Amino acid sequence: MATIRVDIVSAEGAIWSGEANLVIASARMGDVGIAPRHAPMLTTLRPGDLRVQRDGQEELYFYVTGGILEVQPKQVTVLADTALRADQLDESAADDARKRAEEALKGTLNKEDLAHAQGQLVEASARYRAAQKLKGKRSS
Repeated sequence: MATIRVDIVSAEGAIWSGEANLVIASARMGDVGIAPRHAPMLTTLRPGDLRVQRDGQEELYFYVTGGILEVQPKQVTVLADTALRADQLDESAADDARKRAEEALKGTLNKEDLAHAQGQLVEASARYRAAQKLKGKRSS
């Protein structure tokens, strides 16, 4: 079966590289699935999970806070703001961050603080949903 090269990197460094049959990512306008020989594409990522399927192996799960997804016919590059493996997600910490963001949102008065609090809530909520969804999943 055909494969596509996948490189996931963040500001912290390389997260994962290898061959895959399918990559599923949370793009800005909706989830996308990338298979070998996919048409070239460049899109931004929203906070959410990133899945890498490999033939005959366990699916890999990651969480990204946003970034850029570049697709070429033989390569997918994820340039994430921050990326975590599924086993690095802490559900209780994510829930605490979500609650703090909700509280901060209640107390904001000006537009700048409101926009910042809304961004924090979106990211914290996505991290919490990913932690719940990926609970028990491990990436290699």
